[in-house]
Amino acid sequence: MKLSNPTIVFEKKLPGLNSRVLTGFLQKARRAVGLHGTVSVLITGNSSMSRLNSRFRGKSAATDVLSFPAAAPANGFTGDIAISLDIAEHNARLLGHSVAEEIRILILHGMLHLAGYDHENDQGEMAKKEIALRKLFALPSGLIERGSQAPGRKKSAKGPPLLARSRR
Repeated sequence: MKLSNPTIVFEKKLPGLNSRVLTGFLQKARRAVGLHGTVSVLITGNSSMSRLNSRFRGKSAATDVLSFPAAAPANGFTGDIAISLDIAEHNARLLGHSVAEEIRILILHGMLHLAGYDHENDQGEMAKKEIALRKLFALPSGLIERGSQAPGRKKSAKGPPLLARSRR
């Protein structure tokens, strides 16, 4: 299967944070998690995340990260991840690390969901995997470890990929 370059779409931007900064990490994380297809990432704001969370999870609040696994991997496509830059900025300030690190933490967490991990229903498997991968990538504490301390919530969503229309 031939893999295309990952797609990173910025609906909301932050100076210094761009596709070049994230693409290398995205590819390394994909391999480390064991995904074999392309993953697309949407960096957006709270209003878009709230709409997505409402539509796909029935929750009317913004969340930090949503994962949208492809219904059936086709043409080397695995799924999409949506990230709230607003929540990432807030959490980075609160936790004392950079926004770029927070985005990487959210990408890694979303990828684990794309790989089928579910921290709400497993026996700690996702937490163990996330901790090991954070150490590998020298990232600060992850979402599962933070638990209810982080203002945003993390979930995997069911539904069509967010960026599928760009693949037509």
